[in-house]
Amino acid sequence: MKIGIVGDFSPEYPSQIATNNALRHTLGKLGISIEFEWIATATITKQLEAIKRTYNGFWIGPGYPDSIDGVLSIIQFARENDIPLLGTCGGFQYIIMEYAKHKLMLEHAAHEERDPDASQLIISKLACSLVGQKGEVIIRKPSKTFDIYKTETTNEQFRCSYGLSSEYEKQIHDSGLKIVGTDPVGNPRIIEIPEHKFFIGTLFVPQLNSTVDSTHCIIDSFITTVKGRLI
Repeated sequence: MKIGIVGDFSPEYPSQIATNNALRHTLGKLGISIEFEWIATATITKQLEAIKRTYNGFWIGPGYPDSIDGVLSIIQFARENDIPLLGTCGGFQYIIMEYAKHKLMLEHAAHEERDPDASQLIISKLACSLVGQKGEVIIRKPSKTFDIYKTETTNEQFRCSYGLSSEYEKQIHDSGLKIVGTDPVGNPRIIEIPEHKFFIGTLFVPQLNSTVDSTHCIIDSFITTVKGRLI
């Protein structure tokens, strides 16, 4: 019983430390015994088949991965095989990139931070950086995310400067990767595939709101789904 956190861990990165802590908080609260470990992105391509056999769920973590191809291959595997997957901050961005490349077949889909001159900038720089900001998120219903939160509004912490380009919002949403959470003016903040067991991405960092006494509902739901898949 293992969860793979896809990313290149740095003990100096608060969001990654918070990822470990939030998992411990939720596992302790739920009384569930599931191991978790970070998967270095540069190792994924060579070990992909072993990774597929080893992990029961994936968290696409925050951070700047060494290998985008490695990250996208894990996301594609989870999406196509109904494997529980959560993506936060950078994970939100790479979920969208994978969907654009492999579902919408946008061959040149790119991330502005890495390839600013690309012809299909699916992920672009936000008008205002959200690094260190806390903001309101409006949750649409019906959605799996609303069923998790059981409320139409939440306040979440952000540490990002990039998000889904407005040019591709309609195409992404209409094709099945639904935008189910936005800021008050409509900018995408949560995405999901409704028919998937658990396939949710948040531009915010829910793990920063997790404590021993107050775990985060999205992380609780992710862990519960992984456990249910093991039974």
